[in-house]
Amino acid sequence: MDDLAKQFIENNQTTIHLAIALLLGGIIGLQRGWDAKEQHAGERIAGIRTFSLIGLLGGIAVVLAQEITTWVFPIMMVSIIAIALVAYHERIEQIRNFSITTMIGILVTFCLGAMVVAVDAMVATSLAVVTAFILDNKKEIHGWIQKLQEKELDAGLKLLLISVVMLPLLPNREMGPGGVLNPQEIWWMVVMIASISFVGYFAIRIAGAKKGILFTSLFAGLSSSTALTLHFAKRAAKTPELNNQYAAGILIACGTMFPRILIYCFVINKALLPTLVWPVALMTVLLYVPAYFLWQRDDKSEQISQPNMNQNPLDLSSALIFGGLLVVILLLGEFLKNAFGDAGVYALAAASGIADVDAITLSLTRMSTESIDLSTATLGIVIAAAVNNLVKSGMSWSIGNKQLGVYVGVPMVVSLGAGLALAWFL
Repeated sequence: MDDLAKQFIENNQTTIHLAIALLLGGIIGLQRGWDAKEQHAGERIAGIRTFSLIGLLGGIAVVLAQEITTWVFPIMMVSIIAIALVAYHERIEQIRNFSITTMIGILVTFCLGAMVVAVDAMVATSLAVVTAFILDNKKEIHGWIQKLQEKELDAGLKLLLISVVMLPLLPNREMGPGGVLNPQEIWWMVVMIASISFVGYFAIRIAGAKKGILFTSLFAGLSSSTALTLHFAKRAAKTPELNNQYAAGILIACGTMFPRILIYCFVINKALLPTLVWPVALMTVLLYVPAYFLWQRDDKSEQISQPNMNQNPLDLSSALIFGGLLVVILLLGEFLKNAFGDAGVYALAAASGIADVDAITLSLTRMSTESIDLSTATLGIVIAAAVNNLVKSGMSWSIGNKQLGVYVGVPMVVSLGAGLALAWFL
């Protein structure tokens, strides 16, 4: 039975492809027809029948181009464009609507029909669905644009610049002392950090103020748990009756930092995960559980403003500084490893963790692929995270109030002590 089905498909491949091209045109035409359903017959430029035929025509054009002459395809495409232009001109004389979305949809449908026959039917089908989705969500897309701030658009374009433009141009080879510097790998780490912070920023931007402390804290761990700690500590100093909620938020943000570490390791060196996942999981749980109980102690709640994570979601100068910091830590790590062994790496991790945990985490993860043991990298990362979270505990005490410091500091110490002990044991 399977052989007969395969033989049928092989013998009728062209017919099947043309049928798919017809259906893909129908998918796009269904959306266009639904969008213009209030108009009378003959008033719209193209509906489900027209788009279906255009998709079929794209497939036929490729078949004829293969069998007769390659000139068939461009001639038929130009003909479709000419017919659409005439229809658009007549339409605009009656209704002053300068949108050319339907015109572009016609061209896309023709090309998708051609892709079914000449390229890949699955790719063409996926693109047809995406096209229909974009056409169907006009109001939502325009609403997003209205809400978008100039700095956020600028940040998105910069993220594309440093990823799809700059990253491929950098040399992908080992350089520097001990070959620890690979420009493309270092910049890839910068792009990864920027992308995670970018996602965290927009998660809070979209729904943080509506969802309150818990939602904001969860996604602040992707952007900057330090900035979140500072923000909540300041608010706790003014409203100490909400210490439970603010302490829970800080613990959640600091706990979210640990899964973020696992993301770095998964991308850069998966071999580090078996030794790192257990200390990280233990520390995360020992922060999330106290946060849950603190939150449940009373039912007070507050709708908060978005913490100032970063005035610019993606600042290129900050990305360059972070890249330079990575280079410095990689070089220092190699030097201290050669001069003092593992103790030098641990000292560097502790010193780096005072200000930032991302740079040292990425550096040790990168070094674990070549120059240091997995166990050394694991303990170094845990040490950096421990120091970083202890700094946040101090901020809660000194900037917030004593009670907030206790609520945050005790779970932090327990979590970090358990994590360090497990990392040392492993």
